[in-house]
Amino acid sequence: MYNSDAHLANRTMRVGLVGTGYAAKLRATALQEDERSHLVAISGHTTGKTAAFAQEYQTQMINSWQELVEREDLDLVVISTVNRDHGKIAHAALSSGKHVIVEYPLSVDINEAEELVVLAKAKNKLLHVEHIELLGGWHEALKQHLAELGDLFYVRYSTVNPQHPAPRKWTYNHELFGFPLIGALSRLHRLTDLFGEVLSVNCHQRYWETETDYYQTCLCVVQLCFTSGLLAQVIYGKGESLWQSERKFEINGAKGGLILDGDTGILVQAEKTTLIDLGTRRGLFAKDTNMVLDHLFHGTALYVTPEQSLYTLKVADAARKAAETGLTIFLTTES
Repeated sequence: MYNSDAHLANRTMRVGLVGTGYAAKLRATALQEDERSHLVAISGHTTGKTAAFAQEYQTQMINSWQELVEREDLDLVVISTVNRDHGKIAHAALSSGKHVIVEYPLSVDINEAEELVVLAKAKNKLLHVEHIELLGGWHEALKQHLAELGDLFYVRYSTVNPQHPAPRKWTYNHELFGFPLIGALSRLHRLTDLFGEVLSVNCHQRYWETETDYYQTCLCVVQLCFTSGLLAQVIYGKGESLWQSERKFEINGAKGGLILDGDTGILVQAEKTTLIDLGTRRGLFAKDTNMVLDHLFHGTALYVTPEQSLYTLKVADAARKAAETGLTIFLTTES
């Protein structure tokens, strides 16, 4: 428990939300459905959309996130807005004495992310980086069956999302989304959670674009060599120059292979092939929100730490450097 939160035992957690998109709506719904929390205020980029959001969720609209984080009637700030702004909003919220939930990435800048982890400890406040990829059926299936595969030597993880035409939205904007595997940090975090420390990183990435700020397609391919010797290839692509959708995770070991392809999972061994139940991806934001409230009210452990997310961010930043320089980037335990 946090020393400053002894008063919470007799009342609800007062929450401010930054953002009005898909993740923000799931957060707002989860907060409303849990009697331990009260969504007090919302801020967003556009007045009309924010006003409609506030009306739908029966909460107060605030003109800017700067005003929201300074409010004295808030205990917790949830950040569900463009990646570019995560770090500065989290810093302001922590500095104002608020607990913070932020959707990954913690920041698009590795130095700022490191400072935030230090600041949260200094302020004795929660800094929780959402990583719902660890809560879903895919990840549970992976963890459950890894031991049956023997010594692991190769992983391929591909998420490709063709869009015809590509949407002109923040997720296709260089500044607002960030380097592809920083913006889509979950693709790497799933691996670091399962396989531990990374020794070296290689990466190639390409954009197709007709204007400076927005691109129509990106394709990013990264190769990770783990300290265990495991080799992993991650492919992340989206946009209108891609033609085949794919969401596939393959693990190869000395005693078998595990293949998750969309909603289908199979365990392949010499003597048999077994279908695997992959569960569901529904309700994960609500699960994450509930776990945070359990942690704040009762001190129960969370499923991920900010330090773990920060480590994966360092791996993603190494991928960015590798893509820019064409060099292999080596990581150490001190990096």
